[in-house]
Amino acid sequence: MMRLIFAMALIGLALPANAACYADYKAKQDAPLRLHYGVAQVSDAACGSNDAAKSELAPRLAVDGWTVLNVVSTFGPEGLDERKESAGQYFLRY
Repeated sequence: MMRLIFAMALIGLALPANAACYADYKAKQDAPLRLHYGVAQVSDAACGSNDAAKSELAPRLAVDGWTVLNVVSTFGPEGLDERKESAGQYFLRY
């Protein structure tokens, strides 16, 4: 029984933490020119790379006619509250 508990504990330690990842970005629409700042959740694969986050966000925003200009940063859940007000209606929209 102790071996089973020990084995399960080791398996639990080996699993990666599933922390959410987010990116804050700037986007534009043309005709007429409109700009917005937003925050969106991105995959673990895109976390830590602004280029990967931009590639992931571009098709999501393009559905509504937005072009991603740049990804400002990627961050964990601890950075959400400080960005919520600035992102306004584009907070976790895409």
